[in-house]
Amino acid sequence: MNLAILHSDVQKFISANLKTEITKLILKGSPFEKVSIQELANQIVAKQKSEKKLPTWFSTESIYYPAKISIEQTSSEVTAAHKLTLISGDSVIDITGGFGIDAHAFSKQFKKVVHCEINDQLSEIVTHNIKQLKIDNIETFKGNGLKFLKETSQKFDCIFIDPSRRHDAKGKVFLLKDCLPYVPPKIDFLFTKATQILIKTSPILDIKNTINELKNVVKVQVIALNNEVKELLFLLEKNAPKCIKIEAINYQKNSLQQIEFNYQSEAKSTYSPPLTYIYEPNAAILKSGGFHEVSHQLEVFKLHQHSHLYTSDQLIDFPGRQFIITQSMPYDKKKIKKFLGQEKANITIRNFPKSVAQIRKETKIKEGGNLFLFFTTNLKGKQIVLFCKKV
Repeated sequence: MNLAILHSDVQKFISANLKTEITKLILKGSPFEKVSIQELANQIVAKQKSEKKLPTWFSTESIYYPAKISIEQTSSEVTAAHKLTLISGDSVIDITGGFGIDAHAFSKQFKKVVHCEINDQLSEIVTHNIKQLKIDNIETFKGNGLKFLKETSQKFDCIFIDPSRRHDAKGKVFLLKDCLPYVPPKIDFLFTKATQILIKTSPILDIKNTINELKNVVKVQVIALNNEVKELLFLLEKNAPKCIKIEAINYQKNSLQQIEFNYQSEAKSTYSPPLTYIYEPNAAILKSGGFHEVSHQLEVFKLHQHSHLYTSDQLIDFPGRQFIITQSMPYDKKKIKKFLGQEKANITIRNFPKSVAQIRKETKIKEGGNLFLFFTTNLKGKQIVLFCKKV
């Protein structure tokens, strides 16, 4: 940590330049002898990213920000607070603490929180920020969280883990083995220290493979914010029942969309040609894989086994986007062009062999407007286009 960054003049400069173009700022250089322009730029960019994601940090004076990647990878305050609905008790340890957003949320419900962070500088930053936030029940440990657990005689009600991507992992990470720490071999040991384990993973991790790798999973939650999946949560308990619950949760500005089902569910969909209304599931449902449950629980029809669009004659409160169908026709680019004329349209594909870019190139349809086109496959396996307006 460069403590000079916390000087009042430097802090005023950071706040005054939150809307300044960073490249122009960098060209001017730093007005402070002990703080480089690169350090100033990082503080400004990181604070900008925190305004909506971490409003408590953004509005607190003399917060020290880490590298912007730590802000990008950390939980938001909304998703951190959500975790309190899953775990309970008096004590919790976060063995992969990061910027401390989850630990901050835990401190509101647990009497004791231990935050472990292997990166020395990041641990120092969190320790400083905890003081600024006036929190007195978080203990920070600079070092490996697993080592701390092995060496301490303390036991906790819950262990929280947010494995990070291995440095040598190439491309997108879909499996736990590509993350550090690799949790599955450590489960038995972890259960000697706590009765609950909560694991947060990247939203692209494969749910089925992760369940198969872990022991004692009782619940999996897919958490989305405004229809963008942010994280997957796997709750493990020492005396776990055999039934695993899957929950798809989408936080919106003024509402919460949620659907729950059993992982081993044998629910089946009912099917129909397009009716009056069409429904597109939110991102959390699409990630959860609960496609048959949507049809079964909400009593709506699927268009095709692999077309994750639903239809009904009566409008329902659906966890996703709702549209009224104004026209349905077989896929024929010439007929579509003739029907649309110069009208703009928003294009979505579901179980369709061509990409949005290919369709736009072939049909010359410009993006925008209030018309929504769904290119999909119907129950008979025919490619169709649904012309829709938002409800």
